Parts: sequence; C-alpha cells; structure tokens
Amino acid sequence: MTQDKRTGAVLDYYNAHPISEQQILEKLQRDGLNSKDLTEDILQNYDQDHYGGTDANDALAELTGLRESDHVLDVCCGLGGPSRYLAHKYDCRVTGIDLTESRIVGARRLTEMTRLDGRVDFQTGNALSMPFEDATFDVLISQEAFCHIPDKGQLVAECARVTKPDGRFAFTDILVTPRVTEDIRTRLLAGMAFQELNSTESYAATLEREGFEVVEVQNLAEPWRIILSERLKMYRGLKDQTVERYGQAHFDKWDSAYSFFVGLYETGELSGGRFLARRRPAT
Repeated sequence: MTQDKRTGAVLDYYNAHPISEQQILEKLQRDGLNSKDLTEDILQNYDQDHYGGTDANDALAELTGLRESDHVLDVCCGLGGPSRYLAHKYDCRVTGIDLTESRIVGARRLTEMTRLDGRVDFQTGNALSMPFEDATFDVLISQEAFCHIPDKGQLVAECARVTKPDGRFAFTDILVTPRVTEDIRTRLLAGMAFQELNSTESYAATLEREGFEVVEVQNLAEPWRIILSERLKMYRGLKDQTVERYGQAHFDKWDSAYSFFVGLYETGELSGGRFLARRRPAT
C-alpha cells in the first residue's frame, strides 16, 4: 500500500468514526445540557476518545511531572479532549496536531465553547513532518494513535526534533506480542487502519536510537482488555446514530473490525503500553 493510500485509509477511518463532534453535541443535548453554557468540567465526560478517560490523562501528567509553565504537544489529538483537560486541570499551554481536518475543526469549536482557546490551539498536520520549529515543546503526549502511523523511526525522530533537551515524552499505544501473525496485521490494517504495530522492545529500541532515554514502560494489557470490552458495548450503543449517518453497511463493517480487534486482547495476542522517555541533551 502506498503512502497516499495509507494516509487516505486513516482519514477515511476517522472521518466516519462513531465518536464525532456531532455525536458529542447530540449526547449533550439529550442529557439536557446547553452547549452555550458548556464548561470543561462538563465536556470532559463526553469527549475523551481514548482508553481510560481522564484517569489516563492524569497518568500521563503524573509521569511527565506536568507543570503550569510547560508547553505540551498532543500528537494525534483527535477532537482535543486530552488537550482541553490538561490545560484546564494543570494550567499549562497545549497545542494539538492531527492529520484529520474534520477532527481539528471539531476540536477548535469544542474548545471555543469551553472558553479554553486562549490556552489550547490546534493545527492540521502529519506527525511524520510536523509544522513546528526544533525544540519547541517541554512535553509531548499521545494516546493510542501511533498504531495508525507508518515508519515509527521517522515518527519518533520527528517527536525528538520538536522536543526541548531534557523534555518529556509520554504516550500509550497498541502493542503486538510474538503471537501476532501477518494475517492478523493485514486484517487490522484493513479494518482498523493500523499501519504499523510495534512491540514493547522495538518501541524502546527506536526511542533510544532517535534521541530519547526510556525512563519507564507500563504494561496495560489487562486494564485495556476490560476497557475495550466496554468500548465495544458503547460503540454498539451508538448503532442507530451510526446507521443514520453512515448506513447499515458501515456499521456492520465497523462492528466486525472492532470485535476482531477486541478479541485479540481477550486471547492475549495484542497488548498495550504506556511509555515515558526523556529527550537526551544535545552533545
């Protein structure tokens, strides 16, 4: 698959994702909440499209020792839920970058609604070639997004480039075990737009090679097994909205792909990890 087709597959995946700006606003309305009175304390219960919700954001903040003076880059920020949460709770400045324009547009609107646009901004861009100067950010974070990006070496090198010396890089991602076959990888590529999946060991080696020192790695296989089972139920609960927006065939395809993905956690073929790395000073 060419780079353009890989990028297109990711864009298609997220442009038709069950969680969207429209879905969030509709859920707020059904719950009797007025978007004109929206605050981050309310929105954070609706916009955290990653595993573990706000607790996962706090885990990254704790790992990095997040400070008010830090400028954070949220790589592959999606609709910006973690970006808004960190700026609101930790009083830091956050920039988000994502490949999918529709999600950046949604992230900006939701941020304006919560009046956090003075401390949170977003840019459309490719994580393999980010539109930022060298050594711009104190902290980089990302959650379950790098699975959609090919060439982890280029990705990590680019993250290193925009991180200040001694800056911190904390992220989570889907990991493979030795039991994952090429057939499984091919099916995950087709159904979930997973471009490249790494193991704990290969991620650690790439981080060290590209200018980071690995500080800590946490195994998330068991908590994610439970979380993903619940997320599958949640996505199925959005069936009527998904069918109305994208059609029955899309829902059936999504459900089949996500069920297969979740099953790989039940069998132990997939794992998950939370990494903390520190940018080595320039020599």
